[in-house]
Amino acid sequence: MRRSKRYLELSSKVERPREYSPEEGVKLIKETAKARFDETVEIAMRLGVDPRHAEQMVRGTVSLPNGTGQTVRILVLTKDDNVAKAEKAGADYAGLEEYVEKIQKGWLDFDVVVASPDVMSVVGRLGKILGTRGLMPNPKSGTVTPDVESAVKEIKAGKIDFRVDKTGIIHSRIGKVSFEEEKLLENLKVFISTIIKMKPPSAKGTYLRSISISSTMGPGIFLDRNQSTYSA
Repeated sequence: MRRSKRYLELSSKVERPREYSPEEGVKLIKETAKARFDETVEIAMRLGVDPRHAEQMVRGTVSLPNGTGQTVRILVLTKDDNVAKAEKAGADYAGLEEYVEKIQKGWLDFDVVVASPDVMSVVGRLGKILGTRGLMPNPKSGTVTPDVESAVKEIKAGKIDFRVDKTGIIHSRIGKVSFEEEKLLENLKVFISTIIKMKPPSAKGTYLRSISISSTMGPGIFLDRNQSTYSA
């Protein structure tokens, strides 16, 4: 892959194969983010797990203390009193049949879907559409719940879900370059600590194989994998 002159200049600021402390990494993120927009800060963690085995699937949610810096559009599929509760909590869209029909026709102007358990038989019709895009509501991610009001508030406040992919890597966003260093660092440590706590008992060998962070247009920065670095 051919890299631009700008990218190569930014990459020269990152020492290879050095693993930086979280504090150094966050500082370097800001120094290497030179795009004309507020870049997203992303994390990639390669884990010593085999996702082909259900007992080694690392999946869950985490509430980032300082949010992600992104506006999240939430669709709540529900009915009766829950519609008004979802709207009051900040849902961008709330209802059932009208939205199911719109989605079946190709509408996808939302980032997260929350559903109440009593409508899952209807939501199931959307499995092929939402599932392939990672948008299907799931109890494990907290997006299937009778308390849709709380779910919406938590997601708006910075709750995100994550899942290890088939290669054993977890990708996620943890904030924006415009965040203060302290806020980015706090989000980073909370995310990594959450993944560490979810180590499957059946996982053998080194659990944290690598941790890297980057801005949208910047180079990857590898971080120290010492687990005590991220303990609360």
